[in-house]
Amino acid sequence: MANCRVSETFGSMVFNEAVMKERLPRDIYKALKKTIANGTHLELDVANVAASVMKDWAIEKGATHFTHWFQPMTGVTAEKHDSFIAPDGSGRVIMEFSGKSLVKGEPDASSFPSGGLRTTFEARGYTAWDPTSYAFVKDKTLYIPTAFCSYSGEALDNKTPLLRSMQALNHQALRILRLFGMTDVKRVSSSVGPEQEYFLIDKEIFLKRLDLIYCGRTLFGARPPKSQEMEDHYFGAIKHRVAAFMQELNEELWKLGVMAKTEHNEVAPAQHELAPIHTEANIATDHNQLVMELMKSIAAKHNLACLLHEKPFSGVNGSGKHINWSLSTDKGINLLEPGDTPCENAQFLLFLVAVFKAVDDYQDLLRVSVASAGNDHRLGANEAPPAIVSIFLGDELNEILNALENDTLYLGKEKIQMEIGATVLPHFPRDTTDRNRTSPFAFTGNKFELRMLGSSFSIAGPIIVLNTIVAEVLSQFADILENSTNFKEDLSRIVKRTIKEHKRIIFNGNGYDPSWVKEAEERGLSNLKTTPEALPAFIDSKNVEMFIRHKVFSRNEMHSRYEILLENYSKTINIEALTMIDMVNKQIIPSVLGYQKELAELILNKRAVSADISTCLEDELLGKISRLSECLKKRLDYLYEQTIAVREVKDSLEFARAYREKVFMAMNELRLVVDELETLISSKHWNIPTYAEILNSVT
Repeated sequence: MANCRVSETFGSMVFNEAVMKERLPRDIYKALKKTIANGTHLELDVANVAASVMKDWAIEKGATHFTHWFQPMTGVTAEKHDSFIAPDGSGRVIMEFSGKSLVKGEPDASSFPSGGLRTTFEARGYTAWDPTSYAFVKDKTLYIPTAFCSYSGEALDNKTPLLRSMQALNHQALRILRLFGMTDVKRVSSSVGPEQEYFLIDKEIFLKRLDLIYCGRTLFGARPPKSQEMEDHYFGAIKHRVAAFMQELNEELWKLGVMAKTEHNEVAPAQHELAPIHTEANIATDHNQLVMELMKSIAAKHNLACLLHEKPFSGVNGSGKHINWSLSTDKGINLLEPGDTPCENAQFLLFLVAVFKAVDDYQDLLRVSVASAGNDHRLGANEAPPAIVSIFLGDELNEILNALENDTLYLGKEKIQMEIGATVLPHFPRDTTDRNRTSPFAFTGNKFELRMLGSSFSIAGPIIVLNTIVAEVLSQFADILENSTNFKEDLSRIVKRTIKEHKRIIFNGNGYDPSWVKEAEERGLSNLKTTPEALPAFIDSKNVEMFIRHKVFSRNEMHSRYEILLENYSKTINIEALTMIDMVNKQIIPSVLGYQKELAELILNKRAVSADISTCLEDELLGKISRLSECLKKRLDYLYEQTIAVREVKDSLEFARAYREKVFMAMNELRLVVDELETLISSKHWNIPTYAEILNSVT
């Protein structure tokens, strides 16, 4: 795609506003725009016309089928394809697509995770068109973004509660803005930009690792002599093969209206990142799902494999997905923009303290929103923030809040010109605040960056939590201020009280420092290190009532999601354990026995030639491998026993805990032996690719 054509092809496969305005009758276009803008009901006659026009447009783009594209609780998207063909009564077909087909679909609800909301004999479920997210054509199919619910109306997906949370946030934020006289604002939405990290490795290497195929991460692997120690991969020159992949990825994303903006090498070898321009939360969620899907399919075309697991390689940086989250009005105003004088910007300060009160009050929910078996490997490691939720505000905002709390004068910070030392280099003002890469939730100028997500996550979960907890706090503030007889005094009182009561959540220091764990405990902050520790908070009565109050989840929906998350965790560990057992039996043990046999034969041959020939090296090596082999057998048997023993546990939470405390720990013990054996067995006999081979497989 030539550079001059990017603007022409961008969004060319999307049934976006420009296409609707051009092709739809004026009254239908206005009715559809009203539905999108105000969330009003879509009439069937409008849907019928929209469907007919959408079908004609899609056929022009090469589409033969349509699908309702939805996001069940599987972590990936789902789609069922139907062709446009319909019999015409004469043995031929016509291309047909009705408003009813556009608005509603019917996949099998019992075959998706439901946490008990659906059983096998209760199969009916519905997909419902989300007109706020544009339809698009991909692979000769018209994709219609939809919500997914059960026959009885419970949400079985990520999109439905996300839309509800956006609605709740909009309602409460508008209440606040009305108090500041902003009557022209009709809508407030969360703006999101997810930075997607991923690994690219050679597909041939990938197919030789059963753990990568089944689990997305390596269950064994000794650290190579060199991985990321020299930091030479970070922002380094992009290899030609990777650049070709990135170019095609960008082109396909741009056609689908995804504003892919930034790409670079990340810290670990074979690790990279893609970041888009920020869009509304609902659109950003759909787009990020497309990013992950296209990364995998386009990688395969380049004979590569894309790894989205949070920790594919032990001892090497894992991959996260940083969500940049802010609040914007339909007038283009960022409500988290401090302005030139943030200390005098009362509206900004109120929204700011609302966010950090929300994070403090519901820190456990934010931790739950990023909890998974994969992310447990990453949180607290040196490339990810700790499991302790805290907020980084930076020096300037911290000083402003201290001044407000203590009724002291904030004099402001003078802009310092950067002097780099060479006169040829330009001078530019230094930011008043540094960045903190160790913070889970950092303020970065006019937005917050949630850095706790794992790379394979749907961004919907954390956004749902952020939207809803901020809506909750804004509703508390609005209840007070709407009944105030002295707005300025009560506003000042709210800001000051919030700072005083919730400043424990603010931490501008090094989140990797071991002393922070102790300090956080003294502050009363939670440290939910693993998924089984974190998940019970989701159904804590305080959290359940909050979600119900804002109509984001029903009680049944929350309990069902809790069960789904526990089940996913246990299933993940179980698959990893069984894969580990399979690899040891079919690959590791044959490698070890083959090398042992070769060493034993070498020793016998040497001794047959002459009793004076030394076999010390061979004897020592064979003895060490033999001892490790015995240990390997014991630990393999123990892991197998633990996978059987946990099946007796019936309670879902205890089941997950058993997998963590028994199976996962047994897996770690087995891995230690295998990784040591890898360092001793000759490469001729070791029949699975090593870390050195995998991480350097793309040349």
